[in-house]
Amino acid sequence: MAAGQKRNTVLVPNAQQALEQLKQEVASELGIQNYQGYLGDVPARVNGAVGGNMVRRMIAAAEQALIQQTAQQVQAGFRQGLQQPQQQQFTTGGTPNPFNVPVPPAQ
Repeated sequence: MAAGQKRNTVLVPNAQQALEQLKQEVASELGIQNYQGYLGDVPARVNGAVGGNMVRRMIAAAEQALIQQTAQQVQAGFRQGLQQPQQQQFTTGGTPNPFNVPVPPAQ
């Protein structure tokens, strides 16, 4: 890495404010007061706890989003399957043929 090059670049500018808010929420839930500004005097254990809980929440949110997306895809597939016309079932003497195999006419 070149000297002076910043490694942590912001990919989504609006996300930085949301992450800061999440960090404050997690810190307050852990009982940490005034968790903002310079944090060099805060023990690594405390910073790690805040960061770890933030990651847990983000993973849970991503999992929930995936679950909802998958459920919507499954529901759309069912709807599509219900809208397609049913294939004609061949019968043998008035009895439905569940295997949908053509039956030769009786002689």
